[in-house]
Amino acid sequence: QVQLVESGGGSVQAGGSLTLSCASFGYISSYLCMAWFRQAPGKEREGVSIIRGDGSTTYTDSVKGRFTISQDNAKNTLYLQMNSLKPEDTAMYYCAATFSPLCSLNRNTFAYWGQGTQVTVSS
Repeated sequence: QVQLVESGGGSVQAGGSLTLSCASFGYISSYLCMAWFRQAPGKEREGVSIIRGDGSTTYTDSVKGRFTISQDNAKNTLYLQMNSLKPEDTAMYYCAATFSPLCSLNRNTFAYWGQGTQVTVSS
């Protein structure tokens, strides 16, 4: 059974930093892709970043240069380091995983989801 649990969200001022974690109760090295998505109130869930089994990464344009996705296979944990946060980054952030290599920033390519952690950035 796949279980993903996010943590690390909180409230910060613009320009601040947060690191999100996603603990997997399973070997994350078995996933071919893992990702972070976010959903702001009244908006659709959007892909933020993905990391593939070969270590390659993809970021949505709005976070390039500010966010870094990484994973620690020994700890079965996915991370999202978020720097230079902006009010528009405010959203619920979700961890996602798939055993399929056909992953992208499209939410439909991911089968497993965590419950989310809230990030609020004030100006």
